[in-house]
Amino acid sequence: MTQENFDKILLSAVDEGLCLLGDSPKQVLLSNLEHPFQIEEKDIPSNLNEFREALESIFGSGAIFLENAILKHLHDALGLAFEENMNKDFLESVSLAKRLTLKKEETAPE
Repeated sequence: MTQENFDKILLSAVDEGLCLLGDSPKQVLLSNLEHPFQIEEKDIPSNLNEFREALESIFGSGAIFLENAILKHLHDALGLAFEENMNKDFLESVSLAKRLTLKKEETAPE
C-alpha cells in the first residue's frame, strides 16, 4: 500500500466518522476546518495533528467520540481489528494502523 492509498482510506474513514454528526453539521465542521484552522478536507491526512487539535477545539472532550468513530472506520477499511478505548491517542492509533497495514502487506505471500 502506498502513502497515497493509505491517505485515501484515512480520508474516507474521516468522512464516515464525521457522518455521526449528520450531513449539515458535518458540512459546517468541514467549513470551519477551512476557515479558522486553514485545513482543507483533502489535506486532513497530511495535517492530522492539526485536524485533531481542531476537533478538540470545537468539541472539547467530546472529540474522542469522533476520533473513535474515525478509527473504527479506518480499521474496518484496512481489515484490522478495532478495540474501542477512550484513552487511546488518535495520532498513535492512526500511525499504528498504518504500520500494521504496511507490515501485513510486506509479509503477504505473492
